[in-house]
Amino acid sequence: MRWLLMVLPFALWGSSMAAMKLVMPHSDPLTVGCLRILPAALLLFAVQLLLRRPLGVALDSWGWLLLFSLVDGTLAQGLLVLGLEHTGAGLGSVLIDTQPLLVALYARTLFSERINPIGWSGLLLGVVGVLCLGLPSGLLEQLGNGSAEAVPLHWSGGEPLMLGSALCMASGTVLCRFAAQESDPLAVTAWHLLIGGLPLLLVDLLQGGSVTALAAGDWWLMAYVALGGTALGYGLFFWFANRVELTGFTALSFLTPVFALLCGLLLQEQLAPLQWLGVALVLTSTVLIGQRQHLWREEDQGLRVFDRFFRRFAPVSAALPSDRTSGTDH
Repeated sequence: MRWLLMVLPFALWGSSMAAMKLVMPHSDPLTVGCLRILPAALLLFAVQLLLRRPLGVALDSWGWLLLFSLVDGTLAQGLLVLGLEHTGAGLGSVLIDTQPLLVALYARTLFSERINPIGWSGLLLGVVGVLCLGLPSGLLEQLGNGSAEAVPLHWSGGEPLMLGSALCMASGTVLCRFAAQESDPLAVTAWHLLIGGLPLLLVDLLQGGSVTALAAGDWWLMAYVALGGTALGYGLFFWFANRVELTGFTALSFLTPVFALLCGLLLQEQLAPLQWLGVALVLTSTVLIGQRQHLWREEDQGLRVFDRFFRRFAPVSAALPSDRTSGTDH
């Protein structure tokens, strides 16, 4: 059950991306962003009250909370919806799902999480799998054959926004630990969605954003995105991000485009052989990363090349809070 709950956020996000893409033609992207995160914040507050859990945030953590809200709420979600409007779903998923590599670097630097060669191999394998899922098959085939003939990628201007969103999300995954050091993670998640969503709402109102063009079907889709993909998805994600080892957990985001493709199968869409290969690579990568400590024991192997490299170029700061639960993975 625990494992299923850890995977659930990424399944919800994969389907939510497809749902938002369907609503985009009928509304402004920032309006979609506001409808996604502000109702989710209110729902999380209501859940906290029903469960009689604290809503407050420790006074010493408000600085971290405001930074977390700005980076993961305002910037990440704003860039996501703006980029999604101008980016193809496949290439967009490739860019947004570079997060595990960034989080792994953060976790190694800030929390001393050991990654080891098996973990790095799994991360790289996951990136290759995501490329197989999202990039044009013609481009990958020509790269594999060493052909110099170019295959157009049709860059639309949304790609830098999606990459910026991935960077902000990876940073937010780390910042949530600092914001929730002395507070309830679900309360912190609710506050960060609310605080992060208010600037998006202000900009949307100034630009004349409106929901009048949304059809009944659009409202149902946004209800799913807000309540399932955001409230439940982010609630579970940041709950686990504060309690488990970050590298292995965030590597599950490689599964996000897999779930998006599975949603396509339900609509009778067909997967190309290269996409099936991508699915297999992504599933393999998550197993390698999750089991890396069991598959590679440094005391038995006698090799510490990766750790030596990161100790030299990314020294761990003793002043930063340590990972409270990562010791179970070592």
